[in-house]
Amino acid sequence: MFNDIGPLEVVTIVVLAVLVFGPDKLPKVIQDVSRTIRKIREFSDSAKQDIRDELGPEFKDFEFEDLNPKTFIRKQLDSDELGLKEIRNGFDLKKEMAEVSDAAHTVGELEDSGSSSGTGGGRVDMQKRPEVDMRKRPEGSEKPAAIEPPPFDADAT
Repeated sequence: MFNDIGPLEVVTIVVLAVLVFGPDKLPKVIQDVSRTIRKIREFSDSAKQDIRDELGPEFKDFEFEDLNPKTFIRKQLDSDELGLKEIRNGFDLKKEMAEVSDAAHTVGELEDSGSSSGTGGGRVDMQKRPEVDMRKRPEGSEKPAAIEPPPFDADAT
């Protein structure tokens, strides 16, 4: 409950308590607060025990912390009923990525060797931009017209 309170915050709370209640009344306030916390814990424990008794023997191992969604999902995934441990242990992401990378390099090497020997089947490099447009020839001219790049719109990208 108080796991996320740091030492600076504790010192701040103590200083504020001394300023608000004064050094004379502070021991009495600390006793009252500790007594109240103890009663709340006892009430909570007795309520949990009453609920377990009412649920019956099939819920003997029921824990209220399991109602937290993170805990519930972790507990369900750790159980071996679904066979997820076997799947998780059988799947090695680094190995799979290395295989995919090797396959991509192999395909790239095959494509490069095929295009250099002239049997590539007319492979087009889509990353290179043509410098001339063969469709737009001015009439009577044998030389193709140069392509004008489209206007750049920074908002569209």
